[in-house]
Amino acid sequence: MEMSLGSRLKHAWNAFTNNDFASNYRDAGIGYSYRPDRPRLTRGNEQSIVNSVYNRIALDAAAIDIQHVRLDKNNRFISVIDSKLNNCLTLEPNIDQTARPFIQDVVMSMFDEGSVAIVPTDTTFNPEMTGAYDIEAMRTGKILEWYPKHIKVRVYNERTGLKEDILVPKSAVAIIENPLYSVINAPNSTMQRLIRKLNLLDVIDEQSGSGKLDLIIQLPYVIKTEARRQQAENRRKDIENQLAGSKYGIAYTDGTEHITQLNRAVGNNLMSQIEYLTSMLYSQLGITQSILDGTANEEAMLNYYNRTIEPILSVIVDEMKRKFLTKTARSQLQSILFFRSPFKLVPVNGIAEISDKFTRNEIMTSNEMRQVIGMKPSDDPKADELRNKNLSAPREEPSGNPNDVTEKEMKETNTKSKEEIQNE
Repeated sequence: MEMSLGSRLKHAWNAFTNNDFASNYRDAGIGYSYRPDRPRLTRGNEQSIVNSVYNRIALDAAAIDIQHVRLDKNNRFISVIDSKLNNCLTLEPNIDQTARPFIQDVVMSMFDEGSVAIVPTDTTFNPEMTGAYDIEAMRTGKILEWYPKHIKVRVYNERTGLKEDILVPKSAVAIIENPLYSVINAPNSTMQRLIRKLNLLDVIDEQSGSGKLDLIIQLPYVIKTEARRQQAENRRKDIENQLAGSKYGIAYTDGTEHITQLNRAVGNNLMSQIEYLTSMLYSQLGITQSILDGTANEEAMLNYYNRTIEPILSVIVDEMKRKFLTKTARSQLQSILFFRSPFKLVPVNGIAEISDKFTRNEIMTSNEMRQVIGMKPSDDPKADELRNKNLSAPREEPSGNPNDVTEKEMKETNTKSKEEIQNE
């Protein structure tokens, strides 16, 4: 129904002319020049190349769908439950994040700290009073202190715009521990050793790029007395002044003086150690360089998903299932599962063969395959039928008992035979 001109003028809104906060920004709360709830890595991880490894794994883990579902008696997926928890897992966990950045935040924080808490910030009832509550919003929290039945977490409060330290019961929050803790977060793990070596390499690079010449001047006399030492110091300052005041950094020396330059690269095995630790880390994490640059084949990606991504998502899903679903909900066959599309790594030339096999063996319908390809569903009712399109449709049986029809046909045959006999 088209709105009239008067109704449009009455209800129209403009972001610039009808902004109540435009005249008084203090009513909007605390302001920042950067996003305050964004996770920030610690322990030098943000300044190291391991940050790119963390980000790659977190992106791949967040690309897999996590849903609140219902199962059958054999623990098989039936349908998705339209609940507030499922809305947090698939659409909007909080006012600042969607589902994928939220899971990415969880994985990145888990790699950085070793363990992370998923804190329900808004619920319908008090979690300490009852377990029958719905989760309306959740955020990632940094675990500061551990207690027997509680933990102290630092969570961003969207009402105040600040990160606040709160004490929450362990039974109401999902505590996600890194399944790769011994490789990444342990004090003498491969990742920590690699980070220390990379920090040493950064120090050496800063020293070599500091602009120092590192010269040794050999004077033509022996420096043993205080007068000779003062003479040598004056000579050193004179060369410094010549280099600093020269346009091209040129200085002169006496013919009897010798200068030795020391700013050449000192031979060490630091780079070889970094390469060795990097290859060892990749093998322990189940990733390769081809996975990071996007040139890995299907076998490498399958190994990567099974050895790295699947344990991370299993830990997240199992802990959510244990803390966010009550025993009654689990007895009603409710669960939280993750689903990875097997068609994301399939090239275009393999889609046709897979589509034929899946529809011919009655695994997927034509419309389901069209959804995988990215096409809209067909209006043809046959496109929703789970049957082999290469075979003709089975004939429908006539109404009634087929045995009665057979007996009628037999009577007609017998009667006809008697008439034929009489005519003869």
